[in-house]
Amino acid sequence: MTETQERIAATRRRVEELKKSIKEMKESKSNGTMSDAARAHSFKQVPFGRLRRTLRGHFGKVYAMHWSGDSTHLVSASQDGKLIIWNGFSTNKVQAIPLRSSWVMTCAFEETENRLVACGGLDNLCSVYQLGQPQVIRASKELAAHDGYLSCCRFVDEHNIITSSGDSTCIYWDVDRGEVRQTFSDHGGDVMSVALSPSKNLFVSGSCDATAKVWDIRTGRCTHTFIGHESDINSVTFFPDGNAIGTGSDDSSCRLFDMRACNEVNNFSNDRILCGITSVCFSGTGRLLFAGYDDFNCNLWDVMDSNGQVFGSLQPGHENRVSCLGINARGEALCTGSWDTLLKIWA
Repeated sequence: MTETQERIAATRRRVEELKKSIKEMKESKSNGTMSDAARAHSFKQVPFGRLRRTLRGHFGKVYAMHWSGDSTHLVSASQDGKLIIWNGFSTNKVQAIPLRSSWVMTCAFEETENRLVACGGLDNLCSVYQLGQPQVIRASKELAAHDGYLSCCRFVDEHNIITSSGDSTCIYWDVDRGEVRQTFSDHGGDVMSVALSPSKNLFVSGSCDATAKVWDIRTGRCTHTFIGHESDINSVTFFPDGNAIGTGSDDSSCRLFDMRACNEVNNFSNDRILCGITSVCFSGTGRLLFAGYDDFNCNLWDVMDSNGQVFGSLQPGHENRVSCLGINARGEALCTGSWDTLLKIWA
């Protein structure tokens, strides 16, 4: 028993030494800021859009929204127990789907064929609905395996979906069979958000353990773990080129992590912002990071700037917490959803 304990102690010492050397290596390569790197190049001033459409129709807090692949339609989920499919250009409601549970926390649009939507929440289920029918009353599939609430879901394609849960796991599903294909379980707290890479081979998850992890769907393994946040990570998103991720946290900061450097390369925060971030996404070019806040604001950050100054704020804003936001596939329009029951489209 003593020999075993000595081997365990020696292994722990070796692990600590490796952690220390990795930290020193990262610090040695962290020899500048994003602003320093940007000064060597000339960048045009970036314009940002104004309010173009307001979508009215929900009678409860809007908790989630997601664009379809055609960049015109979107789905929203609300505490009123409805999923609504919208035409974002005309503001028309295409379809309203009643839910079995009004405690919905997430929704997703399948972006290749645009014929499926999914949602989930405190019922621990991922419910998948087929669109295009005269009246959708029941889910075509109910995916059940999580032991906690469903916090986020994203379609990989028409046949597969990724879900995250309060049970600290993410699951890769076969939608047609309703079966689990892979479970990802390295997080030490509730997983709050997932986002797919442009290649669809990787996804990133953000958790209440204050880490963001990148996973390879093909191998089922974690390829990167990013630390730095001091509180729950509520939202994650991939940079448009797939080489970096953005995160938003309850510690009042958004951060940019580069997968090639395996390190944090920018921190978007300042002393005047004290509330948590609910949702983040990048502009189509990746120059701007949009972030929704608990204080009803949607702020814009210049990714090339690291001086802690907010680039701008969308006005006129919402009258309650900004709970969700997303940019469409063409990068032309941003949609924000709020507890004030409205969705707003900016371009």
